Formats: sequence, structure tokens, C-alpha cells
Amino acid sequence: MLVEGIKAPDFALKDKDGNLVRLSDFRGKRVVLYFYSKDNTSG
Repeated sequence: MLVEGIKAPDFALKDKDGNLVRLSDFRGKRVVLYFYSKDNTSG
């Protein structure tokens, strides 16, 4: 579990164009990570 103020581990995901983007690509910049539950779930 991530805790506020603790650095997140580096990870990589593909963007909408299929380009690999790493969290470390944004080092030194402010980043907001937003996680949401699975689509089409109640609540």
C-alpha cells in the first residue's frame, strides 16, 4: 500500500499510442497518481 509522502516504486505502462512511459521519466516534476477500481463495478 502506498502512503502519502512516500516515494512510489518505479513502474512502466503504455500510453494511448503504445509508447512506454515510466514514472522515473517525470523525476523532478510533480506527478499525481490516480487509481480507480475496476470499470463497471458498483459503488
